[in-house]
Amino acid sequence: MKTQAISRRRFCLACPAALAALPVLQNLAALPPWKPRYILASSLYGKMDLAEILPQVRRTGANAIDIWPAPHGNQREQIDAMGHDRFAELLREHNVYMGAVSRYDLGPLKLADEIRFVSELGWHMIVCGSGGPANLTGDDLAAAVNRFAEQMKPHLAAAAKHNVAIAIENHANSLICSPESMERLMDALPYTGDQAIGIALAPYHLPQDPALIAAVIRRLRGRIFHFYAWQHGKGCHTAMPKEDELLQMPGRGPLDFAPIMTALRDTYYSGWIEIFMHPYPRGVPILPTPSEITAEINRARAYLTSCLPKGSPA
Repeated sequence: MKTQAISRRRFCLACPAALAALPVLQNLAALPPWKPRYILASSLYGKMDLAEILPQVRRTGANAIDIWPAPHGNQREQIDAMGHDRFAELLREHNVYMGAVSRYDLGPLKLADEIRFVSELGWHMIVCGSGGPANLTGDDLAAAVNRFAEQMKPHLAAAAKHNVAIAIENHANSLICSPESMERLMDALPYTGDQAIGIALAPYHLPQDPALIAAVIRRLRGRIFHFYAWQHGKGCHTAMPKEDELLQMPGRGPLDFAPIMTALRDTYYSGWIEIFMHPYPRGVPILPTPSEITAEINRARAYLTSCLPKGSPA
């Protein structure tokens, strides 16, 4: 994967996750100690009201929220119903800001209205998937990624006008899903001008090999904008006992996050870390009450802290 330089102006306009691409990365000793930056997924609380969810954000060690629409939640729709000004008031009331909005429903080529929405609220990241075709390899993958990159260029130019970054998740059964596809996309769309596109890295959709996932983090350094602390466990597409469903959470399933957290620290990853899982069916909270959900997130966060090398900030 090619190494790309990034100007100070570009960094100021782009997602904060671009910090890892700065030349200063070559001298980590000159940087403050690395510390995880947590963001809370509204979808973990199902379709609870934002008035119930926002007080939980800082209780989970986060200071930002990732807003999800239906079917995973309905907080994006709640914002439209209450009005953007009222939502901004709620954010200020709870000392929280909107770190991201997840729009898998729109896909990467229909984000024009959402770009304006994100910009109006003073933040600048949208997370989405790439769509198909899926499961390509070799020359077929290279050609498809290049076509997708060309399709994205006008949309990225529009996003840049609003200082909005786009993070593409490596979602299963999509074009951008494998380590090779992620690297090819980042090489096809390097940092140039005001363009900001990166990866929302989801270990759930990768082989459950901590060394492999850590290697992906190191290879994509500076191009990961969003990281899901999320493992496969027993999956999320069928009904199962709650204790099995929760195996997606860090510290419950078998995936060892120690090499993964070490790689995030070593690359001075400055994007969001989102403790995450999907319930079944979608749109229900992962546990019955806000306090139980928050406690489960904090359990997972304590586990992730225990995975950091000694001396790292929590």
